[in-house]
Amino acid sequence: MDTMSSTTKWNGDMSFTNETRGIASSMDAMPDFGGKNLGTTPKELVLNGMMGCTAMDVISMLKKMRQEMKSFTMKIEVSKNQDHPVHFKSATLFFYLEGEGNKLEADKVKKAVTSSLTKYCGVNYMISKTCKINFEVYLNQALIEKGIAEFIDPKN
Repeated sequence: MDTMSSTTKWNGDMSFTNETRGIASSMDAMPDFGGKNLGTTPKELVLNGMMGCTAMDVISMLKKMRQEMKSFTMKIEVSKNQDHPVHFKSATLFFYLEGEGNKLEADKVKKAVTSSLTKYCGVNYMISKTCKINFEVYLNQALIEKGIAEFIDPKN
């Protein structure tokens, strides 16, 4: 069985330092909740994880398909419920890719994104159990794909 571990240390007030594999990151609450904006909030870290996981999948797949990008950017928007536990109700992942001519093909971009959001991205798979995840894919500023992340359940 594969395992992961991380450590979180309290720094005072609502500030924490996370350490994973020797890499530190900061976490803090917003001022309304006693924080000082010294780091991202836990839910913001989840947003970053949702984007980072699928972004790594997409870049890896496009490289294997010998696709060349000038740029790749993502954005995420979520809606939350208002009752405790406050959680994400729905999310939309926006993929923005730029390429030249046939060096970045729309069908291959679509395949990479949909493969990530149906089979490979473990973070979004976990989140999709309680949150509807939509996505939009833009190539050279034109919308080329829109859909819902519908994961194939793994065997184990």
